[in-house]
Amino acid sequence: MKKTLVAIGFTLLAASAANAQETTWSGSIKGIVEKQCLACHGPESAMEYQAFKKEKEKWLAKGLAMRMDTYTHLVSFIGWPNTGAMMRRLDDGKASKDAKPGNMYRHLGATEEERQENLALFKAWVGNWSLKRLPETTKEELSGIKVRY
Repeated sequence: MKKTLVAIGFTLLAASAANAQETTWSGSIKGIVEKQCLACHGPESAMEYQAFKKEKEKWLAKGLAMRMDTYTHLVSFIGWPNTGAMMRRLDDGKASKDAKPGNMYRHLGATEEERQENLALFKAWVGNWSLKRLPETTKEELSGIKVRY
C-alpha cells in the first residue's frame, strides 16, 4: 500500500512538472509579444490581413503592420489562414533552405542570446515549427501545432 501511494505521488509530481513546463500564450508568449512586437504590431495596427494588403503602404508609412497583440490575431499567422507566416518571419535561418533569418528575427531580443531564448519559447509554444505555406502543409503537420492559450 505504501509503495502504491509513493508511486502515485511520483506520478502526480511528474505530471505537475510537465504541466508547469508547458509553454502557453498567457504564461510566456504574450509577455514576449508585449515587449518585442507591439511597437509595430499593436492595437493601432491593421486589424485584418486583407485590410493591411489593401493599404500596405499607408500602414508601413505609419510604422505599423499586421495586428498581433492578441492570441486570436497571432495564431492566424501560425495555423490558418496564413500558415507558417509567423514562423518564416521569426525563424533564425537554421530551418530555412537559404539559412537566412526571417525579417523579424532581429526583433526577438536585444542580444543573440535573448533572441535564441525567445525563439525557443515560440518554438515550444507552436509545436510543429514549419516554414511551409498552407498548400504545402499536410493535415498531420497542422495537427502538430499546439499554440496553447
